[in-house]
Amino acid sequence: METALDYTRRLLRQGAQAKKSLGQNFLVDDRVIEKIADLSTAEFNRPLVEIGPGLGALTRILVRRVARLWAVELDASKISLLQRELQGLPLELLHRDALSLDLREIWGEGRGYLVGNLPYYITSPLIHHFLDQAECLEGMTLMVQKEVADRLVASPGGRDYGVLTVAVRLAAEVSKVMTVPASSFWPQPKVDSAVVNMVMRPYPGFGVDRQAFFRVVRAAFSQRRKTLANSLAAGLTLSKEQAVALLQRAGIEAGRRAETLAIEELQVLTAAYLDVCPWQEKSEVGGQKSEVGGKK
Repeated sequence: METALDYTRRLLRQGAQAKKSLGQNFLVDDRVIEKIADLSTAEFNRPLVEIGPGLGALTRILVRRVARLWAVELDASKISLLQRELQGLPLELLHRDALSLDLREIWGEGRGYLVGNLPYYITSPLIHHFLDQAECLEGMTLMVQKEVADRLVASPGGRDYGVLTVAVRLAAEVSKVMTVPASSFWPQPKVDSAVVNMVMRPYPGFGVDRQAFFRVVRAAFSQRRKTLANSLAAGLTLSKEQAVALLQRAGIEAGRRAETLAIEELQVLTAAYLDVCPWQEKSEVGGQKSEVGGKK
């Protein structure tokens, strides 16, 4: 089989192009491709969906290791190319926006796996979109910008820790598998990337309403440079006195900042919020579509 670089060069000579408007950067590093394939094809009969196959350097490996593969691609020209290059293999190409993808519509009941080299400009919305469907996923292996990977694996106390970190940790065990230099892509992006692996599981001991939890989390991180008292007052539309009382009820110092709160403390804060401000949560019913969306 051709190397990923030779495969990509051949298709480029035939007229294939990287569309900047869609954030296309084609992975040409066989070592990275092999690692991603190993992580995402551990079970032959497990349903597998690839997001953004592009020219198919990874797709051509995946499709030979699973019983069935779905590849979701927005670029019609890449759909035609993949149909030609991978004809006769158990691949179903879906010409659509991954942000509209309902995994239940693809494989029905049961749980599957997600793999993809995510476009930088919609990485966060895509991760949130699939976290909303965590109940039908066993895991995800994703290529993301290194900065995003750092946020996904961050611990409380640092500047990388935020809403996205909390949302991912609530749904999965996450690890950074490897850093991928810009030279592993064509055309080369301006930043390095990283492969992250997520194993889905319920968060141990999570026991508050999820919608209320993420309302509190978004509010807490809405003004990161301010104290919790100030950010909660603004984010939850409370007076400063009410916000301080809420934090006192939760046993959390008003002068702390959101990035210092562990998930357990955020749960305690949510429980206090539901006790102190139940009228607010009732007014939110039917509001936000996604409980983990919103600010990054």
